Amino acid sequence: MSLLMAWRPVATLIVSSGPLVAAGDALGEAVGDVLGCGEAEGVAEACAVGVAVALAVAGAVGPAGSGPDVEVLPPPPHAQASATNTSSKPSRGNLRITFSIGSLTAGPEYPRAGSGKDVSVATQPLTYGSYLRVEDLLDLQHPLSDPPHHDEMLFIVIHQVYELWFKQILHELDSVVRFMDRDDLLRVGKAFHRIHAIQRILESQVDVLETMTPQDFNAFREGLNPASGFQSAQFREIEFLGGLRGNEAYLRHLAPTAPERERLERRLREPTLYDALKAYLQRHGFDVSSHDALVAAFRTVYENEAAHYTLYLLLEELIDFDEKFALWRGRHVLMVERMIGMKTGTGGSMGVAYLQTTLSRRFFPELWEVRTELGTRPRA
Repeated sequence: MSLLMAWRPVATLIVSSGPLVAAGDALGEAVGDVLGCGEAEGVAEACAVGVAVALAVAGAVGPAGSGPDVEVLPPPPHAQASATNTSSKPSRGNLRITFSIGSLTAGPEYPRAGSGKDVSVATQPLTYGSYLRVEDLLDLQHPLSDPPHHDEMLFIVIHQVYELWFKQILHELDSVVRFMDRDDLLRVGKAFHRIHAIQRILESQVDVLETMTPQDFNAFREGLNPASGFQSAQFREIEFLGGLRGNEAYLRHLAPTAPERERLERRLREPTLYDALKAYLQRHGFDVSSHDALVAAFRTVYENEAAHYTLYLLLEELIDFDEKFALWRGRHVLMVERMIGMKTGTGGSMGVAYLQTTLSRRFFPELWEVRTELGTRPRA
C-alpha cells in the first residue's frame, strides 16, 4: 500500500493510496485552477498531495478515527512546513503551504512517487471573481462577424444566459422528481416557485432581444449557418424531462456532441415529470392506468379540493409550469417572425413555420383536458 504524507503546521495527514493518491489524478483537473496543477514533470505529486491538503484544510477529511483510510497525527519534528493564513479559521482558498513529499512507494497509479521533492502549493484568497470565474465567463463571447457587428454581442449574451437558466431549470426539475418520489409536496412547491420565477425571466428576456432590429440581425445572421436554436440540447432535455420525448432519428437531427447525446439518451431512459406525478397518484389510490382514468383522477382532485388540497396545489403548479412554457414559446415565435419573417431558419428548418407547429405542445395533456370536464355531468 502506498502512503502519502503531507505535513502542515498542526498535523501530519497520512492517507492510504486507494482513496486519495488515485484521486490525486482524478481530482487534479477539478482543483487545478486552485492548486496550479498541470502536466509538467513532478506536478502530479503536487496535485496528489495538494488535493490531500486541500481536503484536509476544507474539512472534507474528518478527525482522527473517523474512517479507515485517514489518520491524523502530531507533526514529526523533522517535518518541514510553513503556512500563512489570512483568517483565523483555515479554509481552502487563503492558505499557502510548503510541504515535503516523503514515504511514497511507487506504483502504477502513482508512477513518480518516492521522489522526495519539496512541493509548494499556493492558493489565492477567495474573491467574488475567482469564485464565479468571472474572467472565464467574460471570455466566452466571440462574435463571428468581421468586423464584429455591435448587436452580435447582445445575441450571444442573451442565448448564453438562456442556457444558464435552462441549466438551473433542469437542476430544479430533477429535484421536483426526487421530492415527488418521496411524497414531499412542500418541497415540490418550493422548487416550482423558483422555476416559475425563472420562466418569467425567460419570457422577459425577449424584450431585450427585440431591441435589435431586423436590419441589425440580418447584418450578421448569415454567418450563423448552420447553427440553430433548434440544436439547444438543454432545451430538449427540459422537453424530455417534462414528457415530450423524441426518438433516435430526432436525436440525429439535433446533431448533438457526444456529451450532449449522452445526456439526452439518459433523459430518454429516466422517468419523466409526468411519470413521477402518475406514480404519486397511484401510491395514493388513484387509477392512472389509461388516458380516461387519469382525466377522471384529476377531476376527482379538482371537484374535492378540500379533501385533496395539497395534491390540488401540486396540479396547479404543474399547469402553471406548462402554461408559462407555452407562453414563452409563443413569445419566442413572434419575436422570430418580427426578426426574419417567414424566411428559412439558419439550421435549414422552416423557421417560423416550424416553430408555430410547436405551440400546441403540452407536457400534461390530461391536466388541460380535465378543464373541459369540470362543471359538467360525469361521464356514464
